[in-house]
Amino acid sequence: MTLTICDVGPRDGLQNESVTLAPEVRAELCDRLLAAGVTAIEAASFVNPRVVPQMAGAEEVVAAVRRTPGAVLSGLVLNERGLDRALAAGVDEVHYAFPVTDTFAQRNQNTTVAGGIEVSHAIVRKARQAGVPVNVGLIVAFGCPFEGRVEPAHVLRVAEQVMAEPPDVLSVADTIGVGVPTQARELVRGVVALGVATGAHLHNTRNTGLANAAAALEAGATLLDASLGGTGGCPFAPRATGNVPTEDLVYMLHGMGIRTGIDLEALMTASRWLGERLGKELPAMVTRAGDFPPVAS
Repeated sequence: MTLTICDVGPRDGLQNESVTLAPEVRAELCDRLLAAGVTAIEAASFVNPRVVPQMAGAEEVVAAVRRTPGAVLSGLVLNERGLDRALAAGVDEVHYAFPVTDTFAQRNQNTTVAGGIEVSHAIVRKARQAGVPVNVGLIVAFGCPFEGRVEPAHVLRVAEQVMAEPPDVLSVADTIGVGVPTQARELVRGVVALGVATGAHLHNTRNTGLANAAAALEAGATLLDASLGGTGGCPFAPRATGNVPTEDLVYMLHGMGIRTGIDLEALMTASRWLGERLGKELPAMVTRAGDFPPVAS
């Protein structure tokens, strides 16, 4: 199995924190992740800094990271203006995400689901011309804070429309952390059936993140997002705290015999460093409890 773990901590992990880290500190976070063996990092968000001040200086972050061979540094964009900034900054990959419910789409991006699909097509076309791969994420695919449960059939219909201009990766996101493994399995299987590399972006708000990650893997996901220390949240969904912690996910995968190439001890050291910068203990369980070599190797 070829599995990629993308650490979204420098972007999703920090975008809702009360402490705003300077671009050079966020770049150092990326450096520490790379040194631990993480090969895919969502380093920045190319959005309006007046709306998300924690993400100001995205270009500075990307420029300051000490790149390592084979590593992929990505940036989140929400429109073509953000795409232009990301391409000019020299990201290796573009991430675009939009909601699958109209209410969340209106509040989060001032658009509709149909509008989000149109932007997806435009971004994929433009990025392809620039030779940069695109990961399209379907936000609130497991449940919406405004519209409630989202039926998998609806999510997969949206996915089919996205595939009119197929991205390199199509991901489903449990943005508010309400999903359970049966949902993860059904959604990932449905996207895999469309013939595209499939990812899962999972939050751990209700302590189901690792179970959902295992189910997504079983269903054929080849990309899992996680965030160092379990940081994360959504500015437009205040109770959606905590991504799946990268170190907890790595511990589980190693115990399952799945190689990640990531040094868990170095990852835990980086997590403690980040907690110090944010002034709090982060929620990741493995950093608190420690590795257990007979299981995780």
